Amino acid sequence: MNQPTSIDPNEVAFYERLSDLWWNLAGPFWPLHRMNSLRVHYVRDMLTQHFGVDGALPSPLAGLRVLDIGCGGGILSEAVARMGCDVHGVDVADKNVRIARTHAGQSGLMINYETASAEILAGRGEQYDVVLNMEVVEHVAELAFFLDACMRLVKPGGLMVIATINRTLASWLGAIVMAEYVLRWLPQGTHRWRRFPKPVELENLLVGGGLSVIARTGVRVNPFGPSFHLTAYMGINYILVAEKSKASTA
Repeated sequence: MNQPTSIDPNEVAFYERLSDLWWNLAGPFWPLHRMNSLRVHYVRDMLTQHFGVDGALPSPLAGLRVLDIGCGGGILSEAVARMGCDVHGVDVADKNVRIARTHAGQSGLMINYETASAEILAGRGEQYDVVLNMEVVEHVAELAFFLDACMRLVKPGGLMVIATINRTLASWLGAIVMAEYVLRWLPQGTHRWRRFPKPVELENLLVGGGLSVIARTGVRVNPFGPSFHLTAYMGINYILVAEKSKASTA
């Protein structure tokens, strides 16, 4: 009998083909580089507030164990490591991991990179203060199975941060038609609209795993910048921050 898996081989192959371009600021991942500044500041604010530390310190999050699931070439992992976190970056595409590991070495950063899935880590009993689940859930084959593994990776009292795209007419027009076909910001085929989860769908799954959403925000794209900004509107890009109950044994 085949075991369930969240890994989509087509998605792995797609990103393997692009992996050499992760750190090319003019290449296909330039939107992630632009977005990274926004999401890093948001993550920093959420984490310093939740864990009660001074965000003005040079390394305010020193000592926190953080998982960057679906780390790609390490764009987010490196930024979080610079805040003092002990970062474990994992990706199911081995070539991504090799690119991330090499770039971290060149940048003088100590980041533990590994080719692995959320299911593998959960099976090992790994747990983290923070699980960063950024721009990943819309690419997995079995969302509920994947998120269940991710939730088991969060320590009681810890946080999971999920960034993804809503399944709306606006997201089809903005994230697929405009971004992939008109403006050509992203390679065609980057996203599949039917895999975009609505916030309520994620929240229902999170509640089942002992997590509750404590913050939510939309992300607005200014195509003339292009630049990214936080907004109350969650109809296209959005971020959820969920806390795991301190009483949870999962």
